[in-house]
Amino acid sequence: MTAVQRKVVAAVPADRLPALRRRVSAVLIATQILGGLGVATGIALAAVLATEVSGTESLSGLAPTATVAGTAMLSVPLAALMTARGRRPGLVLAYLIGAVGAGVAVVAAAVGSFPLLLGGLAAFGAASAANLQARFAAADLAEPERRARAISLVVWATTIGAVLGPNIAAPAGRSVTGLGIPAAAGPFLWAAGIFLISAVVVAVLLRPDPLLTARALAPTEDQSPAARSLRAGLAAVTASSRARLAVVTVAVAHTAMVSVMAMTPVDLAHHGAGIDLIGLVISVHIAGMYAFAPLMGRLTDRLGRLSGIGLAVGLLACAVFLAGTAGASHWQTTAGLFVLGLGWSAGLVSGSALLTDSVPQPARAAAQGLSDLVMNASAGVGGAIAGLVVAKASYGWLNFTAACLLIPLAALALFTRGRTRAKSADADV
Repeated sequence: MTAVQRKVVAAVPADRLPALRRRVSAVLIATQILGGLGVATGIALAAVLATEVSGTESLSGLAPTATVAGTAMLSVPLAALMTARGRRPGLVLAYLIGAVGAGVAVVAAAVGSFPLLLGGLAAFGAASAANLQARFAAADLAEPERRARAISLVVWATTIGAVLGPNIAAPAGRSVTGLGIPAAAGPFLWAAGIFLISAVVVAVLLRPDPLLTARALAPTEDQSPAARSLRAGLAAVTASSRARLAVVTVAVAHTAMVSVMAMTPVDLAHHGAGIDLIGLVISVHIAGMYAFAPLMGRLTDRLGRLSGIGLAVGLLACAVFLAGTAGASHWQTTAGLFVLGLGWSAGLVSGSALLTDSVPQPARAAAQGLSDLVMNASAGVGGAIAGLVVAKASYGWLNFTAACLLIPLAALALFTRGRTRAKSADADV
């Protein structure tokens, strides 16, 4: 045990752990609200800003792609930093990079540089990486039987920022017009300030560090740098069938959600929906993603991780059936997008909890970072392919393709459940 970890153990006796868990959860919820607000505020007009800077709508789709790519690329370096130094330095750095990226986006808008804008949006994605990693920070000190609930509370907190963000985009835009900055860049200027506040909150209040504390409370495990490395995290995932299932679950749920959600506004517009209706459908979808996360966490803790994954597969299958067969029925599309959000929530919570359960404590941060890399990279590819599928075939075929992704996930979940039961039976004998 290192000197820092011995100090942490001395500072956190067992009878104070419940209070520390509540403190960590409160800080993470606060930063998740702020981070979600900053991300949603910027993303609300990212495509519009890209159109203005590039001068063509055909390049507007590169804006969200750049953000997703940035989130994916930064997941592993941030995980490496957290592995070495703890959650606090990693989250602080992520929010600072996000703030710099938002500032670069504003500069790019002012000078009219599209490549600079894409670079800024990629760095902006670091804030999304911080929001994703926060769910694992909540699980560091959670009791094993309550991990899914701890994760789900942090996911739920994103609801507030995600709902408020688009609503403050307009005043943010008006606030910069007098400075000679395009109105569509205003939300990014506000997002930069919000991310800076988030970084300060984490730096000041997330003490003691939850990951370092968790390590210090597990002194019998190998805490050497080799045991905490990215290679160790990859080996831990590779060696565990449950960990592999967790990574696949999160990746498939996120890819299916992003692919279908990204093209739903296009399909709605083709069937005569106005911008107000499209906004309502996406709002209902976001509510499904975040607002019911605590329910998914409670169900996952009570019924088990594999049952939570089964619920996710069932919800996602229902969602793509509803959306894919909706045609001109706007209410059916709305229902499909709501259920799609619920399926994503169940998959993210259950998969994240299962991954945390399935790898050794020293390698968890590394494995979690690798999982987020796979999740965001898969979603980036899925989002790019989704446009091609809709252009060459139809929105219905896109949903059918998403449904096909669920088949190997369901088979892997059943196989893993069977192996788990077989091992339990052998242990009883």
